[in-house]
Amino acid sequence: MNDFIQDTKSLINASHTSRRDFIKTSSLGGLGYALAASPVSAQAIKTDFNGLKCSDETITYGDSKLPIYVAKPEKASGPLPVMIVVSEIFGVHEYIADVARRFAKLGYLAIAPEFFYRAGNPQQVGSMAQLMSDIVSKTPDQQVLQDVEETMKWAKEHGGHATRIGINGFCWGGRVVWLSCEKVRGIKAGVAWYGRLTGEKTPNFPNTPIELANQLKAPVLGLYGAKDAGISVSTVSQMQNTLHQLKTNRAAQQSEFILYSAAGHAFHADYRATYVPAAAKDGWEKATAWFKEKGV
Repeated sequence: MNDFIQDTKSLINASHTSRRDFIKTSSLGGLGYALAASPVSAQAIKTDFNGLKCSDETITYGDSKLPIYVAKPEKASGPLPVMIVVSEIFGVHEYIADVARRFAKLGYLAIAPEFFYRAGNPQQVGSMAQLMSDIVSKTPDQQVLQDVEETMKWAKEHGGHATRIGINGFCWGGRVVWLSCEKVRGIKAGVAWYGRLTGEKTPNFPNTPIELANQLKAPVLGLYGAKDAGISVSTVSQMQNTLHQLKTNRAAQQSEFILYSAAGHAFHADYRATYVPAAAKDGWEKATAWFKEKGV
């Protein structure tokens, strides 16, 4: 799990927004950024709410009450394609909400689940060590994948298309994309932005994406930076070769990788110093084209 620390090295002076304040802040223009990800760069992209309906909802199942941020076209006819937006370790702060709105502008029912809510509010944690020990390490893969499944069910019951479902995630969320496309049925395609492919295993994180490659059920577009200090180019090549060798697995054969030579980790995070505009722009264009091509 040490690989995720890189996502915490620059945290944000954020409003102490509670999950119950989502709707209020959404209508006023944003959620605020995670406390642990500062300073916020002036280059941060701001997607407006024009033509959108954004809200804070809760998915209730069993003992769980999963908070989700929802963005969709205000005037929609017929079932909408679904996009599950998976955050970095900072949870659903303004950057992730903005990405959801970007997808909504393209016609998606975009849903960003707050997977960390059981362990605490990652937006209000100011210490990197505390974020890792108290939030991330206590959010097991099995629970996250169940949340993904329940999010898909909720989407289908709230105007989402039954089969046109995609998943897009960043760093921690990129790893979740790989695991979801390997373990969860019903996803049509995924895009993993610099998601870890190998790493330390623990009881809460028993498998790595590369170990489960033969179970891949939906094709994944992997977007990585050649200068990423936490995810080596050799690791990306290892996953690419592993998938290539799975000749009878259609999803594995369809999966693709793009390596940006001038980019490091978190190059899409426009609110951080790690942002690489050219790579972020190209990656976004490749991602949206990927989902369209794969029928999402």
